[in-house]
Amino acid sequence: MDSETEQKIEETVLEILRSSNMDEITEYMIRKSASEKLGLDLSDPPRKKFVRQVVNSYLTEQNAKAAAAEAEKQQQNDDVEEEEEEEEEEEDEDNDNKKRKLDDKEYDDEGDLIICRLSKSRRVTITEFRGRTLVSMREYYRKDGKDLPTSKGISLTAEQWASFSKNVPAIEKAIKKMKSRLD
Repeated sequence: MDSETEQKIEETVLEILRSSNMDEITEYMIRKSASEKLGLDLSDPPRKKFVRQVVNSYLTEQNAKAAAAEAEKQQQNDDVEEEEEEEEEEEDEDNDNKKRKLDDKEYDDEGDLIICRLSKSRRVTITEFRGRTLVSMREYYRKDGKDLPTSKGISLTAEQWASFSKNVPAIEKAIKKMKSRLD
């Protein structure tokens, strides 16, 4: 069979396949329809074999496309599930934040009481460490949605805090004195 005839058979078979219901059509029906369109006998063994190859090739291609579409659909479903999980995590985090603000008191991610925020990244907290209550003035950084403390800061025991707070008026007086010298 010459290549021109093969090309005409292939084009005709593919045209029939594309316009057919794949659940109802058979290879015999395709071969018969192509024979009628082309005016050729496609039942002789070499032509019959060639039509079978075209049909198989088409079906393999369609299965690959279907598998790719299914994989893409699955990926989209996975993406949607991932987004939903992230939204749930954010919602849980929001609920945790609401719980931390009970009685108008604010608590950080570790459960420490936040006394005040000195700036966006600095705060004063009351924390427990090795059985001791500490007043901690510390700088924080954000990682994975949580505020974490840095080594920049100071933690004072209750006694140290008492000494410091007793001397705050003297500190304020010294600051005013320095400011007046600069003015």
